[in-house]
Amino acid sequence: MDIRSAEFVKSSARLEQCPEPVYPEYAFIGRSNVGKSSLINMLTGRRGLARTSNTPGKTQLISHFLINQAWYLTDLPGYGYARRSKAERARWDQMVRGYLTGRSNLLQTFLLLDLRLDPQDSDLRFMEWMARNNVPFVLLFTKADKLSASRMRENLKAYKEDLMQSWDYLPPAVVTSSSTRQGREAVLDLIGESNAEWTPAR
Repeated sequence: MDIRSAEFVKSSARLEQCPEPVYPEYAFIGRSNVGKSSLINMLTGRRGLARTSNTPGKTQLISHFLINQAWYLTDLPGYGYARRSKAERARWDQMVRGYLTGRSNLLQTFLLLDLRLDPQDSDLRFMEWMARNNVPFVLLFTKADKLSASRMRENLKAYKEDLMQSWDYLPPAVVTSSSTRQGREAVLDLIGESNAEWTPAR
């Protein structure tokens, strides 16, 4: 898929503030500082489209971008940021989980995981919640360029073994790097295939 245009639409604090669900939609989410903004910029080929920061937890709203005048890419607030207050975490929970279960045009959620780390409890819990609530998702392993090929294989194996302890089958997974653009075509191909099958609600 070629990305011909990518433009910011709006940021929303509540589900009802999101743009009308007239296009197929793909959400990106992960733990704070997993490299989500950098990955979005790499996928779209638009430097600075999504703001990047060395400060975890910066994204606080649901941000929509219109791609090729044909589909929405949605940047969701990160989770797992310890310095957030209990009230902030509760607000995140209500906003994001409400979006994931209530957005009628959401076709796929891409869950970003830092490939350098062992399986994290917060990621595993979030996967389980999405599975229980029938939210389709794809695993995107980030920062692959930071690892040797052997370490990358070891970490992927650890994730698969951990998930297979409680899952009958594994969700689709793509290894990515924002620096080398690894995984870009695979992710865009998944989106293109879903777009081809999408039928707007009447």
